Amino acid sequence: MSRRTPRMIAALLATMALALGACADRSAEQPSTGASGSAASYPVTVGNLTLDKRPEKIVVLGPTATEMLYAIGAGPQVTAVDDNSNYPPEAPRTDLSAFTPNAEAIAARQPDLVVLTNDQNKIVDQLGQLKIPHYLAPAARTLDDTYRQLTELGTLTGHPDEAADLVRRMKDEITKLTADLPQRSRKLTYYYELGPEYHSVTSATFVGSLFSLVGLENIADPADPDGGKGGYPQLGEESIIQANPDLIFLADTRCCQQSAETVRARKGWAGITAVKNNQIVALDDDIASRWGPRVVDLLRAIVDAVARVPA
Repeated sequence: MSRRTPRMIAALLATMALALGACADRSAEQPSTGASGSAASYPVTVGNLTLDKRPEKIVVLGPTATEMLYAIGAGPQVTAVDDNSNYPPEAPRTDLSAFTPNAEAIAARQPDLVVLTNDQNKIVDQLGQLKIPHYLAPAARTLDDTYRQLTELGTLTGHPDEAADLVRRMKDEITKLTADLPQRSRKLTYYYELGPEYHSVTSATFVGSLFSLVGLENIADPADPDGGKGGYPQLGEESIIQANPDLIFLADTRCCQQSAETVRARKGWAGITAVKNNQIVALDDDIASRWGPRVVDLLRAIVDAVARVPA
């Protein structure tokens, strides 16, 4: 796909709470080899959902939920995922859509659990009418939301121990990544790009909270001070140039082919500190827009970029 259209941007902003690498941390992605799946007892209850037995035909509508299920060892129970669930590669990808879900198409898969990340087309009510068990894991606002969803999915799928182990390892890795950041006389500033139309994120989003963990100041915050834009404002090119960020992070490298080279070629951008000092960081779009286990990879990319800036 050569370019994010306005419609795609709208869909992305609607499903992100970011809304987030180089080298994946396999310790944070791979499930434990524990046997909690066989030892877990049923029935189990999460919120208003009670399952009498372990689900063996799970349909997933949402790439982050797919990553979560595989990371906690529930992958063999997943029988179908939506058309955007491209990780891990062995996930059974179908033409099911998370953006325009169809209850009849889902029901045809005869699932004993549906995991969703949004309620598009009032799909939750439709699944309820069809008496299909479903769990909604909306876009996270904080890391605690991620940990909670992993824990609840572990409970529902019969993998509570694997989920608890994954959460512990994620927390440990994040603590290590943020423990020894260099002390600076002032906060570094950054611009985070969702698309070449200059859509960005504020500190109030999930992605923005990760940058705050690293002690960075977001140039997009003044564009949405009261949160009226959901934390995803569209910035003006002049405002970005005037803000003169120390770092630029590109979350549109795959969708829109943006790179350090394309940024340098933009009119008026050559004088930006991040451009002059080669502090333009190309991110993996998928990792940068999901709130699952690979959030550790996104945080590592941020920390590594900060470490390259002279104190």
